[in-house]
Amino acid sequence: MLMRLLTKTTLYFLVAILLLLTIAGYYLFGQFSRELDRQTDRELVVDELQWVKYLRTQASLGNTFVLRSPDLLIHPVDKPIERLPTITRTESFSAGQNRRVPFRQLSQVVSISGIPYQLTIRRSQEQRPLFITNVTNLFLLVFAGIFITTLLVNWFINQSIWKPFQRSLVKIRGAELQQMKAIHFEESNIKEFNELNASLNYMTGKIYRDYENMKEFTENAAHEMQTPLAVIQSKVELMLQDANLPSGQVAALLQAETALKRLGNLNQSLLLLAKIENKQFETTETVDLAKVVKKYLQLFEDMTRQKNLDLQTNLDGAFPVVIHPFLADTMVSNLVGNAIKYNEDGGKLQLTSNQHQLTVSNSSSMPAIAPNQLFKRFRHQQNADSTSNGLGLAIVKKIGDTHHLEVNYQYAGGMHTFTIKRKA
Repeated sequence: MLMRLLTKTTLYFLVAILLLLTIAGYYLFGQFSRELDRQTDRELVVDELQWVKYLRTQASLGNTFVLRSPDLLIHPVDKPIERLPTITRTESFSAGQNRRVPFRQLSQVVSISGIPYQLTIRRSQEQRPLFITNVTNLFLLVFAGIFITTLLVNWFINQSIWKPFQRSLVKIRGAELQQMKAIHFEESNIKEFNELNASLNYMTGKIYRDYENMKEFTENAAHEMQTPLAVIQSKVELMLQDANLPSGQVAALLQAETALKRLGNLNQSLLLLAKIENKQFETTETVDLAKVVKKYLQLFEDMTRQKNLDLQTNLDGAFPVVIHPFLADTMVSNLVGNAIKYNEDGGKLQLTSNQHQLTVSNSSSMPAIAPNQLFKRFRHQQNADSTSNGLGLAIVKKIGDTHHLEVNYQYAGGMHTFTIKRKA
């Protein structure tokens, strides 16, 4: 699952701090519990010393002391003297409360004027669970405060630290080839971000230089290649006007003329693709593609009449697109031109538009176009004329991609349908 870097680092931080707080909580709880036991044990030892002192005073007066109570047991015994007391945790049934009550118990056999006495002292720990619960709740409250405070502080710190990166990201997202020269990624007080921005400055500068070189190449190629092609074509046309040429040479010249036309079309198409890829067409104007279709229907009127096509149009709904007018003409002329060129005599031509899409459908005896061949460059169809270069649909797809338009194709019932719509 994809997530933001800041979210991921914060998540790892939360997991780490939760683990540390849990370990710290268990440790503090254990230490607190042990400290309670040590405090109770010290009090038991102090009580024992006081009772021993009291018993020795009574023994010096010749008294034998016996005392039995729920919290204290003192009586003579026939057991060996114990050097150290034994402190244990025990429970005793309380008839008044009808339940077992926990105690901390000290037990030792001590010598009082040569007589061994069993001394047992208990301290109730009935309030211990409630006390521990209160302290635990306090710990949890403190930990929750630390957790939330740390989380907020970490979030604010990260937001501040990552601001230079966010600014660089915004610049990258809004970068345009034509404007890369003006893009500059500023320095910050973080070494890693400075290294990143320096690399981005170098990269955008190189991309802009490459773009300028490519733009200059395409412009020069458009000028330099068209001129010799036009000269050659004019020479071929002059030679064809010679009535003394043998029929074999005429056929050869006609083939050469056809090849020259195809080369010229190929040169123009490749240069157009390069210009589109380099975004050399400003897209600041809104064009209604439905109106463009109507314009080309008038231009192709003779072709549709020659093929006796059944023309069905529904172009009342405007389909406005922000696009350069020349590219809009190119896209529509390619689609409508292909729909007429590859249509069968007496076939159907359906053109519809609305505010969401433009649809061009034509009947044809040709099979459906394979998906992997649909927008492939230099794709040739069996009925294509000799001057076709197979770049028409590739140009349409490239124009759509650079203007946030989807170009979809489907084949059903002998109808080839191309749909242009805005990307979601």
